[in-house]
Amino acid sequence: LFWPLTRKSTEGMKKMQEIQPLLKEVQAKFKDDPQKLMQEQQAIYREHKVNPMSSCLPMLIQIPFFIAIFFVLRSAVELRFASFLWIRDLSEPENLFPGLLPVQINILPVVMAATMYLQSRLTPSMGDPSQQRMMMVMMPLMMLFMFYTMPSALVLYWSVSQILAIVQLWRQRRLGQAANAAASVACPV
Repeated sequence: LFWPLTRKSTEGMKKMQEIQPLLKEVQAKFKDDPQKLMQEQQAIYREHKVNPMSSCLPMLIQIPFFIAIFFVLRSAVELRFASFLWIRDLSEPENLFPGLLPVQINILPVVMAATMYLQSRLTPSMGDPSQQRMMMVMMPLMMLFMFYTMPSALVLYWSVSQILAIVQLWRQRRLGQAANAAASVACPV
């Protein structure tokens, strides 16, 4: 359902990454004049047909859906004890091997953190590389701790959504590489 929005978001991120050198050049040139800096940045966005909000909008649209799933799973009696694959109750954390281990073992949050890390590796990045690396590690760890006790259906939804986004990013990257290869063959340097 959210695939077209996610596709638009990744295309927006890719375009933003492509114009990043131009934006840095303008920032260096007009660092003392914020008004002129904003005007020049807007001109670059218009010239390259880039909307800086296009990469954030899909996430904002998904958040209410995500919150609704959370509350439905917490309150809908019909969903209690609904099972899926190895999960006995989608409205509760997985809790693999109950009674055998003194701690609760949940695999889905680990899978979700791993897919989040992989997705951030594939996503076109902008900004400071050291900050990007830190966020690439910190966000999955933070989400792992937050989601470890969440209902397994919610974690499953988020993981599947990320897996689909990874497939989309991988496909987009492959298509971009194929287009670049075709362009280099068409007009060799």
